[in-house]
Amino acid sequence: MQPNTETVPVTSPDQSQSGSSPLPTSSQRVLAIDALRGFDMFWIIGADTFFVAALGLSAAPLAKTLSHHLEHVPWEGFVFYDLIFPLFLFIVGCAIPFSLEKYRSNPSAVWGRIARRTLLLIAMGLVYNRIQDFQWSEMRWMGVLQRIGICYGIASVLFLKLSPRVLAIVLLAILLGYWGILAWVPVPGGSAGDLSPEGNLAGYLDRTLLPGKIYKEYYGFGDNEGILSTIPAVATAILGIFAGVWLKSPRNPWLQVLGLAASGAILLGVGIAWGQVFPIIKNLWTSSFVLVAGGWSLILLSVFYLLIDVLKWRWWAWFWIIIGSNAITVYMLQDIVPFETIAEYFLKGTAQLIGDWGPVLLAGGAFSLKWLLLFALYRHKIFLRL
Repeated sequence: MQPNTETVPVTSPDQSQSGSSPLPTSSQRVLAIDALRGFDMFWIIGADTFFVAALGLSAAPLAKTLSHHLEHVPWEGFVFYDLIFPLFLFIVGCAIPFSLEKYRSNPSAVWGRIARRTLLLIAMGLVYNRIQDFQWSEMRWMGVLQRIGICYGIASVLFLKLSPRVLAIVLLAILLGYWGILAWVPVPGGSAGDLSPEGNLAGYLDRTLLPGKIYKEYYGFGDNEGILSTIPAVATAILGIFAGVWLKSPRNPWLQVLGLAASGAILLGVGIAWGQVFPIIKNLWTSSFVLVAGGWSLILLSVFYLLIDVLKWRWWAWFWIIIGSNAITVYMLQDIVPFETIAEYFLKGTAQLIGDWGPVLLAGGAFSLKWLLLFALYRHKIFLRL
């Protein structure tokens, strides 16, 4: 990654300014994509901790319901917090048409850039997992950034090499093929179709093929960003590609909003129905999970696009755009810079004085430090790009 101090619009480095799309922004960019990325990262960089602490102070049923949605389900099911990672992958895919459309006639010109971004993301993921400690037997080799890199690389190649119709066939083949694999391929010593934490095929392959250690917090019997489950994660990025192509098309913006929302509702309905026979399980990234998460992602994108790019109500979006402009940067920095310790240094006394509200203050302080750092980068037009 390297700092870019050029005077450029504060939007995603993955979105191109070229093309003939009649997007409702002067820079030919969809600001909703950047804002939605920031909204997603908002929860990753500390808003979840803040709201869980705040909601925990209330015994009201609504507070308990909202708090429930800010914790991953243990295994089967779907809550808001289970949307965070697939939404990010969806946004990665959504930006691909804006970034790579101009290379479709000459894809060889961009293979190097795609490979560089893919490998850098994987390398950053390994650094995040402490590869520099050289404790190979304790190392977690898979992870969030590794999956983002792999999905970005594969989805980019598919976008450049395949027509939309063939890409749709690939998407369907991934979803049905993954269902077939988990339903009909038995685990040695087990049975086909076992989707329990300890008996599923994806977990067995992780335990057998992945070097290093399988950690209990990643469900213990496999890695929730493991080998086999990365295949349907590519499908999540492909859904984002189709959304990006739709937004880049010369259609009426209101029709684009309606298309995104309707497609999201359809995917959501199909995913919930499919979940009756192929359960919605984030740790396995089941095909039904892909559709449910993709449905919600499309609906959220339609709302952001309507408000920001169509109605041009942008005053509220900059808070999210500031976060989304350096998303990977803050993800890495929060593991390097002790924001929580710094916040406690300045706010510990006040936190003790306000009693039960103390954890809320400390969580809010840590988040505010991260946002202020991102704001400083934004003001100085510093965007760390891959």
